[in-house]
Amino acid sequence: MDGKILLTTSVGAAPTFLSQAKRVLIEVNKRHPKELLGFHDIYEPASPPHRRPIPICAADDRIGTQRVWVDSKKIVGIVHTDRNDEVRDFSPVTDVTTRIGLNVAEFLAAEIRNGHIPKTFLPIQSGVGNVANAVLGAMGDHPEIPRFQMYSEVIQDSVIDLVKQDRCSFVSGVSLTVTDPVLQGMYDNLDFFRGRLLLRPQEIANNPEIVRRIGIISINTALEADIFGNINSTHVLGQKMMNGIGGSGDFTRNAYISIFTCPSTAKDGNISAIVPMCSHMDHSEHSVQVLVTEHGVADLRGKDPRERAEAIITNCVDPSYRDLIWTYFKLTENGHTPQTFRSAFAFHEAFLETGDMRNTKF
Repeated sequence: MDGKILLTTSVGAAPTFLSQAKRVLIEVNKRHPKELLGFHDIYEPASPPHRRPIPICAADDRIGTQRVWVDSKKIVGIVHTDRNDEVRDFSPVTDVTTRIGLNVAEFLAAEIRNGHIPKTFLPIQSGVGNVANAVLGAMGDHPEIPRFQMYSEVIQDSVIDLVKQDRCSFVSGVSLTVTDPVLQGMYDNLDFFRGRLLLRPQEIANNPEIVRRIGIISINTALEADIFGNINSTHVLGQKMMNGIGGSGDFTRNAYISIFTCPSTAKDGNISAIVPMCSHMDHSEHSVQVLVTEHGVADLRGKDPRERAEAIITNCVDPSYRDLIWTYFKLTENGHTPQTFRSAFAFHEAFLETGDMRNTKF
């Protein structure tokens, strides 16, 4: 045994785990074909102070090996299986997610028309989920958005559709998180996807140096946003963890344009996704440039806190909450960032007490 391992649908942090682990168990999964050889690009930066620049200047650059390596003396067992990957199905596209997708696509098309994005476009990073699927679908359908590359983390069903339609010419990611029918379709046509898709280690795919160099447009989903552009990606009401942050912070802080999307309400309108102050913060206003809901787009670039609040309330807040949030905004006249601590979490308190944020009292 030479210690060379062909990975399957995910690289993640496997190279780091294998180099640091004292003992290793290998899973050999017959569900995945050996013809996946060539779909991986394994590169590990040296430790400081010997680390060199990562030589990736485009999403389709290859710089590493096709397999990971582990010292065979560490391997203490091999497990054989033929289990499918465990990936949940995504909900169908809705009117709300469709409108969010259209708003993002039209914003990016306008950026091309205004000369803010080159006509050849820029690589896209996208989060995972129903909203992300709708956004990518809308971008693929928009006649003014050219064929583009993706340099992302998770690759989901909508990305594979774009590759098949030749709207996405190349996709680089960390893992395939696609449903079983989509994965089987890929395995039935591996020759088509060879040269169009590449899986890398997490520390390369999410590396700020590369994100900044190639000028990524990041598009991630917010769970909650406040009127100044701070983003909560992970915690419901600041307490219950709904999902992890993933690599969204790496992409957001270093993107050429950073975009966050979300439906303006949740729980049949009982929750406003736009609140006076986020109950948990994953991304600060300094990294968030554009916020999009089904109602419109708030371009926050170059705006002070009051201007950001006015743009978000006017363009992104659901009409059933707009007057309430204007009331909050006008409570404080002083300060660079107008916040009223006694009322900043009134929306959340109203939901906990009555089950509906629209019952908020200031």
